[in-house]
Amino acid sequence: MFEKVVEIGLLFDFYGKLLSLRQFQAIELYYIHDLTLTEIGEQLEISRQGAYDLVKRAEGFLYKYEDTLGLVERFELNRKKAQELRILLQKLKTDSNIINDENKKTFDEIDLIIKQLLGNQEVK
Repeated sequence: MFEKVVEIGLLFDFYGKLLSLRQFQAIELYYIHDLTLTEIGEQLEISRQGAYDLVKRAEGFLYKYEDTLGLVERFELNRKKAQELRILLQKLKTDSNIINDENKKTFDEIDLIIKQLLGNQEVK
């Protein structure tokens, strides 16, 4: 279940604004605020079954958007490639016999750009 929460959260980050307002609210309440279907139904003034249908329909749209656009997949691939670049850069810095002040500065600048691409994510 936790894996699905993370997956839907990521899809929601990328495609949430493409959902209808009600679908957006349903996903937000269910996955972000961890409300039950009954609580969602009360908030949106629909039945529990209506809340379930709304969440499932919204999930379907999120998956459909990803199948069509592939933004999350591309994001994940770019993140992995940036991590690989950072590892290679660290290896180059460690193994290089030609490190001078100018090269060190260039390595540090490249490393900073990779860190910015990765955000706060750790290199694995």
